[in-house]
Amino acid sequence: MILERTDDPLTPLLASVKRPARYSGGEWGAYAKEGGDTARICLAFPDVYEVGMSYLGYQILYSLIKTLDYADAERAYCPWPDMESAMREAGVSLGALESGRILRDFDAVGFTLQYELCATNILTMLDLGGIPILSADRDEGDPIVIGGGGGAYAPAPYEIFFDIFCVGDGEEILPEVLSVLHGMKGDLRSEKLAAMSRIPGVYAPGISQTPVRSVVTEELDAGFLHRTMIVPNCSIVHDRAAVQVFRGCTRGCRFCQAGMTGRPRRERSAASVAEQARELLRRTGWEELGILSLATCDWGGLAELLSSMSGALERDNIKLSLPSLRMDSFSVELAAGLEGMRRGGLTFAPEAGSERLRSVINKGLSDGDVDSALEAAFKYGWERVKLYFMMGLPTETRSDLDGIIDIADRAVHYARVSKRRGEVSVSVAGFVPKAHTPFQWEPQASADELREKGRYVKGKVRSRKISLSYHEPEQTFLEGVFSRGDSALGRVIQEAWRRGARFDGWTECFDIGRWNGVFEDMGVDTVRYTGGRSPDEALPWDMIDSGVSKEYMRSERERAFVCGTTSDCSNGPCNACGWQSRSAACASHAAAV
Repeated sequence: MILERTDDPLTPLLASVKRPARYSGGEWGAYAKEGGDTARICLAFPDVYEVGMSYLGYQILYSLIKTLDYADAERAYCPWPDMESAMREAGVSLGALESGRILRDFDAVGFTLQYELCATNILTMLDLGGIPILSADRDEGDPIVIGGGGGAYAPAPYEIFFDIFCVGDGEEILPEVLSVLHGMKGDLRSEKLAAMSRIPGVYAPGISQTPVRSVVTEELDAGFLHRTMIVPNCSIVHDRAAVQVFRGCTRGCRFCQAGMTGRPRRERSAASVAEQARELLRRTGWEELGILSLATCDWGGLAELLSSMSGALERDNIKLSLPSLRMDSFSVELAAGLEGMRRGGLTFAPEAGSERLRSVINKGLSDGDVDSALEAAFKYGWERVKLYFMMGLPTETRSDLDGIIDIADRAVHYARVSKRRGEVSVSVAGFVPKAHTPFQWEPQASADELREKGRYVKGKVRSRKISLSYHEPEQTFLEGVFSRGDSALGRVIQEAWRRGARFDGWTECFDIGRWNGVFEDMGVDTVRYTGGRSPDEALPWDMIDSGVSKEYMRSERERAFVCGTTSDCSNGPCNACGWQSRSAACASHAAAV
């Protein structure tokens, strides 16, 4: 039976807030099971509805949990400040969209830690949901609060708020966690936490005594495949059906946390992807299909998938999107064959303005690759390209920054040669060193340095065809503090939230003065977190074993400073990153080559 939401206390508040559809629920594909013997989890996304509904991970977990006879999942998103104020004034608690059940009445509440600047939103949701913010203050009647996603690989700043963290693929870990909760209903909270700490991939602060290894799904085709998705009732960031074609990435970009922690690389077959895609489109009615991974053009089944599905997609007027387009002429030619890809511009990520600096970060992209991709883009009819770069990378010089505009100017040139309009949008973000990467020991440029670099690059723009923006330096600074933070930062997050910090990833809400005030009042020296570190020192995230060894990351760091590149092991010899001794797929590949 399906449990329906009735007498929603939010209804009287909807007329007074922005985008009331964020809170109305009732979407196609969303429901709550009826029955009291079920382990119930609320998947809580610490950002607004339109961002959270675009996160494929929750769509997958939601569908998976619905198949378990002992568990059920519902959803909640963080209310925008206007709704938070209205809820507090009216005395309304935060509940799930499906049934309206208040967060405190679930057996578990699971947050994804995708972005450091969403941290205070977690506290908003806990507080509005009637759950004590600090794990130490929770009693037998409170739900288990779970953290997952990329932030679970460096959980120290969040430990005081969470009971456990799931490290790795949620499809492998969460069913076991829910099984424990189902089987231990009525048992002491401490006993439940002790039992969950023994599940592979679960890190329980204060209980886990040895580093926790991440857990991955080795065979994707044999794992859970979602065949339906919740269809939103308002526009969202990525409004489409989506299929993941492989996980992990072995290109080895030295700045990329997802490329390191997501290993080993595991591919799905084209037949499996096609079957799932057809079912998703049939059940949801979406008119766009996203083929997702960290580098979709590297997927071996792409040509076969396009061959098998192109006719049906064209017949049904379905747009196919490849969000992660590699910067080479082959990828552009591939996109040129997809009619739906012509509706917008093409997006590339050179990351750095010179071939030298791209070697430092192991991007594997020559000047020739950049030119051939830009030339092909305009030759095949695109009018606009968007280029993503970073500033503040290790060993960066002024000539590397000059190279950003040089690439944009070359794009304008190729557009003119091809008689295209040639609009070039350049976006520059500050480099943030991330845990579990070869650059985890490097210093981060200060906000003042990043601002000066951004202004310098923007001042080099001479063509009216080029528009350039750079990320807010203070937001980059704060992201850097928490990306490599320790447990002392938990109280900083709590105090900043108490002083009104909300939605710090949104420029209109962000207030660096508030954070600086907290740092000063609590005696926190932020250079401790953004400064360089010794490769031999203990790190706050050493309790997590991502599978990639420190020895490998140290060697990659050393190669970076001599501009040495490391080849993609999917096309050649094993690079001995650490996974070859843990993954059957890696061991088989290493033996084969």
